[in-house]
Amino acid sequence: MTLLQVADLTVRVGGRTVVDAVSFDLDAGGRLGLIGESGSGKSLTALAVLGLLPDAATATGSVRLDGRELLGLGDRALSRVRGRQVAMVFQEPRSALDPLMRVGKQVAEPLVRHLGLSRAAAARRAVALLADVGLPDPEHTARAYPHQLSGGQLQRVGIAGALACEPALLLADEPTTALDVTVQAEVLSLLDRLVDERGAALLFITHDLAVLARVARRVLVLGHGRVLEEGALTDVLRSPAHDYTRTLLAAARAASFRRDA
Repeated sequence: MTLLQVADLTVRVGGRTVVDAVSFDLDAGGRLGLIGESGSGKSLTALAVLGLLPDAATATGSVRLDGRELLGLGDRALSRVRGRQVAMVFQEPRSALDPLMRVGKQVAEPLVRHLGLSRAAAARRAVALLADVGLPDPEHTARAYPHQLSGGQLQRVGIAGALACEPALLLADEPTTALDVTVQAEVLSLLDRLVDERGAALLFITHDLAVLARVARRVLVLGHGRVLEEGALTDVLRSPAHDYTRTLLAAARAASFRRDA
């Protein structure tokens, strides 16, 4: 069953087209990777799905989640969708979290807002979620402020918060770019496991094919805002059809060689 339908999505910023008629479908429980270099339009595509484009940007086309059109919805309607039906794990978790609020309260907030849990019940559930993402001593972590945690710990907090209400769709925008290789592998394995356990669809944004190979099953290659190639991940890795994709694959192989050296 198709969960997300994006059709002819076009995003313009200051009169310049940065996403050009992008179309794709994502089934319930499916895993799609959006890959491209910086400036390819992949992050703006994800932000358009969430209705979080910057003020200077305008979007046309169609973004339908479970049959409901999201483009053009007002902030109030979108706020009921975000966190409940679709959630996002951001590249830099420190900037996505409130530095003045304990992390347990931030994980608990969507449970109160979307599911109507009491503050006490949400706090207990937040501790359980922090344990689910592999944070040691989750009760202590829940009382911590963001500046007291490492980058890897903060990304785990971000994943816990995004999955708190068990959304049907999870967007992950370069969620491991700021992490070292060991922590990156741990976070990718965690994301892979949790998405499987909850049956969520995953839209994973990255510039790295090696990273994408760990979590995605299909891939959409973006270049200069346009779809250059689309297909099963194994097919694209085995026989890329576009020069741009071949360049990305060569970069991934070179990075893997440097890590193994």
